[in-house]
Amino acid sequence: MTPRIKALSVHLLTASGAVFAMLAMLAAVDAKWSLMFLWLVVAFAVDGIDGPLARKYDVKKNAAEFDGVLLDLIIDYLTYVFIPAFALFKSGLMAGWTGWFAIIVITFASALYFADTRMKTKDNSFSGFPGCWNMLVIVIFAIEPNFWVSLALVSLLALAMFLPLRFIHPVRTARWRVVSLPMALAWTVFAGWAAWVDFHPESWAHWGLIVTSVYLTLVGIVQQIIPERA
Repeated sequence: MTPRIKALSVHLLTASGAVFAMLAMLAAVDAKWSLMFLWLVVAFAVDGIDGPLARKYDVKKNAAEFDGVLLDLIIDYLTYVFIPAFALFKSGLMAGWTGWFAIIVITFASALYFADTRMKTKDNSFSGFPGCWNMLVIVIFAIEPNFWVSLALVSLLALAMFLPLRFIHPVRTARWRVVSLPMALAWTVFAGWAAWVDFHPESWAHWGLIVTSVYLTLVGIVQQIIPERA
């Protein structure tokens, strides 16, 4: 294949995330939460693959008529923000006014964050929580905490979007990538596993989800606290 065809193929792969988002949304409308999360996990896997491929095949040079960054952001908003927020609201896991609070805060704050030109740091991490609400929502579905706990988590992460806290990109952040990348892969496996068994309370996938989610959420802040050696 020519470099142009390879670059265009990467754009097509990225765009497939919109199809998976629609399939997830259709499942969510029917309250088929496990199926919804399975489609979101597929979209998450595509999102993890297309970036390295885009850089490898230099899509900005070989298929410049398509803006891969914009395409990625559109699909990320659907799969990371909009659909998980809808599921959190419609599932009843956050009752009454807390559900309304969550869906408004998540969608509004994330729209602002996704448009913030300062979201990336020099080490390819994110400045502020990068709106990965799919990770939080699937954990809430798995462990079903008290809705006050869910409200506190939503509030803290929404606030963290606009604080100078660092959150890693498991593929692009070089520091500790030897651990972070396997953690992200493990999260994908545990998320798919938890959804596949319909969030069975005795599944070990729940513990895997919690451990990997906590690591991926906090490791960037730990890196800020512990200075990197020259």
